Amino acid sequence: MPAQFPTAAATAIGSMPGTDPVEAAAVVVGELPDLPHLPELPGRGLGADLVGRTTALLVDLAMEVVPSAYRVTARPGADHRTAVDHLRRDLDAFEEAVEQARPGLVKVQLAGPWTLTSEVELPRGHRVLTDQGALRDFTESLAEGLTRHVAEIRRRTGAEVVVQLDEPSLPAVLAGALPTPSGLSTVPAVADPDARDLLATVVDAARAATNQPVIVHCCAPRPPVALFRGAGADAVSLDATLLEGTPSVFADQLGEAWDDGCVFLLGLVPSTDPKRPLSLHDAARPALELVDRLGFPRTILADRAVPTPTCGLAGATAGWARRALEVARDLGKAFVEPPESW
Repeated sequence: MPAQFPTAAATAIGSMPGTDPVEAAAVVVGELPDLPHLPELPGRGLGADLVGRTTALLVDLAMEVVPSAYRVTARPGADHRTAVDHLRRDLDAFEEAVEQARPGLVKVQLAGPWTLTSEVELPRGHRVLTDQGALRDFTESLAEGLTRHVAEIRRRTGAEVVVQLDEPSLPAVLAGALPTPSGLSTVPAVADPDARDLLATVVDAARAATNQPVIVHCCAPRPPVALFRGAGADAVSLDATLLEGTPSVFADQLGEAWDDGCVFLLGLVPSTDPKRPLSLHDAARPALELVDRLGFPRTILADRAVPTPTCGLAGATAGWARRALEVARDLGKAFVEPPESW
């Protein structure tokens, strides 16, 4: 069965500009009434970025900030408490924003297991993913932490929750492109089956916690869609503006996933201020061209596509961030009732 999202819904990847969680939550809930997301504000610094706020969710694991990265530490210190405090303020602001709107479904984002363990160091400086025992511990902690996180958001908002796992580092993990601490070598590549199975552990935990579709996001030009689907992802979030001219093998992956019921969150709206005005048709063009290329009727966009910005909006101006969400919302409506010009 295809994953289900609200009809004509649009959403965003996660990050917003600025440092005020109350303002960010108000904008998101106001512009994305059908599928608002818990905003991330990395402009506040370490602890507020994707990896830092995910470490705040881990159970029985604490982090500190060192010049090179986040690093495992024996007990929570000031850095860990900062990350927890940022997340707590975000939740307070989001709860207040949805109090009047009362959406039926909200989205939360956290780093997937491969991105998390590639960006956090062990005490000796090696990446967590290079140690099988630590990798297992982190994955189990992440699964338990997201389960608690979902329960709290459901309690605070009264809404059902959909989880998005962000895996921007996974292509580098698969390619063996991550440098070692010395910088003189790279971490050995992780085999696709191993990457799939570990990711599936967290996908399964997210589905069990929410009873909703699970999204995996990666904005690389050729995200490993087949691996995501093999891990159980119901929906895949990607930058649709990077798909022009993709090899037929990758296009076949997209077509097979769509045919199998996968929902694509299609990044269509620029995530930073565009140099010229953006029309609705210009924003929709990559989606229309993708559907046409794969041989699907354009009506598939109404059932199995959710428009988003191309990536996080942290680098946008406040004005464009609001406008980008508005355009995404208009695209969601247009997917259901296309203009005659389409």
